[in-house]
Amino acid sequence: MNHYVTEDTKAIILLCGVFGNDRSVKPLSQAEYSSLVRWLIAQKLRPSDLLQKEHIVEASNSLGLESNRLESLIARGGSLGFAIEEWQRSGIWIISRSDEDYPCRLKRHLKDKAPPLLYGAGDPRLLKGGGVAIVGSRNVDQQGEEFTRKVAELCVMNQLPVVSGGARGVDQISMSAALEAGGVTIGIVADDLLKKSVARNSRYAIAEERLLLISPYHPSARFAVGTAMARNKLIYAMADYGLVVSADHKKGGTWAGAEEELKRKNSKPIFVRIGEGAPVGNNKLLDLGAVPWPEVIDQEGLEQLLKNSVKQSPSPQNQKDLTLFDYQVGASSQEISEKQSVSEPIDQSSPARETHDESQNPPGLNSIYEAVLPVILENIKKPTTPEDLAKALDVNKTQLNAWLKKAVDDNKVVKMSRPVRYRRRSV
Repeated sequence: MNHYVTEDTKAIILLCGVFGNDRSVKPLSQAEYSSLVRWLIAQKLRPSDLLQKEHIVEASNSLGLESNRLESLIARGGSLGFAIEEWQRSGIWIISRSDEDYPCRLKRHLKDKAPPLLYGAGDPRLLKGGGVAIVGSRNVDQQGEEFTRKVAELCVMNQLPVVSGGARGVDQISMSAALEAGGVTIGIVADDLLKKSVARNSRYAIAEERLLLISPYHPSARFAVGTAMARNKLIYAMADYGLVVSADHKKGGTWAGAEEELKRKNSKPIFVRIGEGAPVGNNKLLDLGAVPWPEVIDQEGLEQLLKNSVKQSPSPQNQKDLTLFDYQVGASSQEISEKQSVSEPIDQSSPARETHDESQNPPGLNSIYEAVLPVILENIKKPTTPEDLAKALDVNKTQLNAWLKKAVDDNKVVKMSRPVRYRRRSV
């Protein structure tokens, strides 16, 4: 389908997007862009106004961004035209936080952490979201697989969308089961949106307007642990409820994503599978405020049952300390207009800080460090070697060393020697 790209969105892609072959200029990080948005609102300007050189100079002087860098980014218009044409030929559309179609759920839940751009394949009307976000380990056992299928089919019976991440294991099982049952599925993918959207099963479901695939990363982005973890918050934000089918205790993306959401001030209700066969991590999530998935469920009335379960749960919801990912000062969701002058969420906190250079990752992913920092800190309460930490987190040691260096520079982590170890700095 052809989806009209607004002038505001074109400006945002030029500033934050990845396209073309020229990688000599680094696009704006999410922190930099959020700072720019606050300046635009204060000046009563829109992103498209930055296509004029005079406003680029003003923004540069006010925010401390290099004017040459901004001008070089904006000058990529020719390459952008070819990129948009190629994406649209492949059925990919693009929207930005300035567009009316951008999911209000992301703005309300994530505020200035909502991604500046979303690439999608499928009916944009499904961006309204809702339903149940079903997540879990890639290597799920047979009991977990059967449980996932039953829940997905139950969601379809109750006309609730299934939201997931499209990864191997629980994600794919839940999405496939919902589609096979004739339901609606929303997949927030971390890599290869273009490739996944043209897969045979996806093509049919997209044509029937029952599958929506979206990603905050460019359509050909490769998989990286950091991008997968950073997109977990979008999965929960797009749904009404979360369900963790299987999670390793303090290990892996499922645990990290659920823990991050449960510690969020405005967290979504998170359910977990319990009982025979459930992993230890599931039970540990109950201590953080998760709710046991109801054991007996009628075929109809699922949504009301989930509401009642949350109300009756003794677990204190929404009273956890915020993670670094949730850092914000500000107004409640009621005080933040869903459609502001540039349709952007405003954070009234101190000016956003530019994160470290992750030039090896697709630009726009500079918040990945903030996503993984809480997980790193949780695993180094006592001195830990980089090797042990890389193994525990299942990440590349080179990337881990970059994060650890940044954490040391930020005074979050202490580096010890003989042998080299890292420990969490005492609060």
